Amino acid sequence: MIKDIFLKQLNQILIEFEKLKASAKYEDLSDIAHDKVENLTVLLTKAKATIARVTGTNSEYYKDILSTIERKDRHEGTKLRLIVGTVSALKSDLESGYLKSLHDIIQTEVFSDYLDMADYLISVGLKDPSAVIIGSTLEIQLRDLCKTNSIDTEIQNSKGQLIAKKADTMNADLTKKSIYSSVYQKQITAWLHIRNSAAHGNYNDYTIEEIKLMLQGVRQFILSTS
Repeated sequence: MIKDIFLKQLNQILIEFEKLKASAKYEDLSDIAHDKVENLTVLLTKAKATIARVTGTNSEYYKDILSTIERKDRHEGTKLRLIVGTVSALKSDLESGYLKSLHDIIQTEVFSDYLDMADYLISVGLKDPSAVIIGSTLEIQLRDLCKTNSIDTEIQNSKGQLIAKKADTMNADLTKKSIYSSVYQKQITAWLHIRNSAAHGNYNDYTIEEIKLMLQGVRQFILSTS
C-alpha cells in the first residue's frame, strides 16, 4: 500500500536523525562531527521532500517545516530537531488514518501533473499504475493534437452514434496529416500497447525499465508537439 511506503519513508527520516543525534552531545547538534555536517543538511532536505510528497506543499505540516528552515536565528541542528517533531506528528497521524486517502492526495498539488505522479509511482516500484497513467496522458495529448489540427476526435459506430475515436485511430490520422513521422507513430503504437496490457492486467508483458523509457519518451513527445 502507498500508506506503507509513506510510513517507511518517514521512519527512515527518524532513524537517520537518531544516528546523527547519537554522535552529538548537545540537543541542537551544534557539536556534530565535521564529517557528519553534510549528513545533517541532506537529512533536512530529505525531510522537506518527504513531507511534500506525503501531504503536499499547502499542508500545515509542510508550512511548519518551511517556516523552521527559513529561520535565520536557528542552528541547522535545532531546525532538524524541530522538523523531526513534525515528521513524528505526521507519522502518527498517517498511522491513525487522519490524512486524506491516496486518491484525494493525487488530486491535489502533490503531483503537478499526471506524469509527475507516474514518475513517483515508478520510483516506489509501482510500474503497473504508472503504465496506465502514462498511456492515458499520451491519449489526451493525441486527442488535443487532433483538435488543434482540425482532425475529428469522434467517429460514427454501426448504429450511427458518435463515439470517441480510439487512440490508435487518432495516432494513424495524425501521421496521415504529417503532424509527426511514421517513426513516432510506431513508437506511440508500442506505448499504447503497454498501456492496454497494464489496463487489462497483463503485467508480465513489460518491465519497469520499459515503463521508465516510456515515461521519458512520452514527456519528450508532449514537449515536441505542444
